[in-house]
Amino acid sequence: MTLLKRIAAVLGVTCVFAVPAQAEPVKIEVWHTMTAIHKSEFEKIARRFNNEQKDVNVVLKAFPNQESLRKAGEQAVAEKRKPNLVQLPDNRSPEMIAQHKDIIPLHQLLKQYPMKDASWFVSQTTGFMRDGQGRLMAFPYMAEIPVMFYNVDGYKKAGLDANKPAKTWPELQNHLLILRDKAHYNCPFATSHQVTTHLENMAPLNGTLYVTPKNGLDNVKGAQLNLLDPVFMRHLSIMVSWKRSDLFPFNSNGSEADDMFADNRCAVITTTSGALARMQDAKGLSFGIAPMPFYDQVVKTAGAPYVSGSALWATSGHTKDQDKATMAFLSFLAQPVIASAWHQRTGFLPLTDAAFRTGDAAFYDRIPGARQLVDSMRNVKDVNSRGFRLRNYPRIEPILSREFDAALSGNTPPVEALTKAVDQAKVLSQDPVTSAPAARRK
Repeated sequence: MTLLKRIAAVLGVTCVFAVPAQAEPVKIEVWHTMTAIHKSEFEKIARRFNNEQKDVNVVLKAFPNQESLRKAGEQAVAEKRKPNLVQLPDNRSPEMIAQHKDIIPLHQLLKQYPMKDASWFVSQTTGFMRDGQGRLMAFPYMAEIPVMFYNVDGYKKAGLDANKPAKTWPELQNHLLILRDKAHYNCPFATSHQVTTHLENMAPLNGTLYVTPKNGLDNVKGAQLNLLDPVFMRHLSIMVSWKRSDLFPFNSNGSEADDMFADNRCAVITTTSGALARMQDAKGLSFGIAPMPFYDQVVKTAGAPYVSGSALWATSGHTKDQDKATMAFLSFLAQPVIASAWHQRTGFLPLTDAAFRTGDAAFYDRIPGARQLVDSMRNVKDVNSRGFRLRNYPRIEPILSREFDAALSGNTPPVEALTKAVDQAKVLSQDPVTSAPAARRK
């Protein structure tokens, strides 16, 4: 019994001792469109954050696609109950998003609430989320690059060296012929996200522009697609020949080829690095990962690909406590151990240099080519790889995919398909910027 209680007992009085009331945690909402393994990993991280401290409570809300998120967002704005963070895909005009009255650019919050360990891993290529002054507009949490996955067991069965995946498109063609004829693959090659892997990144990897002038980075209003460059004509013509030769039975702008590869049905695919999560969870799959091929007849060495993907955007109109809580959560996501685990589990690029250095060596040893691929993105100086800007790109991308399909199906000659794509894109790129739902989900 304490001294005060003894005195109270002697005096026959009752003492009421005040216990300080514990403040309620600041609640922040994060809306996203992640699916499958990415969603599961994000939920684990949010739970860990909530369990390790009591000042902030993060509530996640998942949507099946960007269209449903957009509609819910419009209603939330009208009812003045905006989420604190929202996942938005790269629309190739991020400055337009940053200018919206319901958005607050990340660089403004970073001035008030700086992050530790914020030496960004892809400082030059986070251009997809930076403005013309190099300021970060959103948290580049789901940054990814186009890659090539190949089946290690399939390579061995075909008598190919599984430690030497094809570096060039002609070399890959030779591999695919062997995989078809000796390993008896009905699907030697397939592709997901065909606009990203076969059109957009054909430019920086082969030393040319995707958009003129200067990839639209200086003046997005006058930007136009550069698809009539010979490198695009060459590539699309070769892809048509692969289709006719049963080397390339499946293509789409979705992620279906990822599942086909994970199920051991295809020997090689091109997709985005975020597919790594799906591959790591696949049973009985032995795979390697490599950079996208290039044309050595065009350039001696491949350039670096564009970094793209989704980001977490902060919304405006919240209290200082909520903004501080939002930045506390983002700072947690950027912690080296947390960010490293996210990178290795999902396939998204490391957020920071510290996250890459903290990475588990066993992860890179287990997946042939993984360390070299990620390390190659550390100090990119290639001007063509900074990204591109094109107005209304979410409306243009489906046109590009449709014309790509038309060429591969034999309905439209390759040059005509590219010309039609350029003409239609030119009209849209000159229209006022409009919103459009993004089909991709991460």
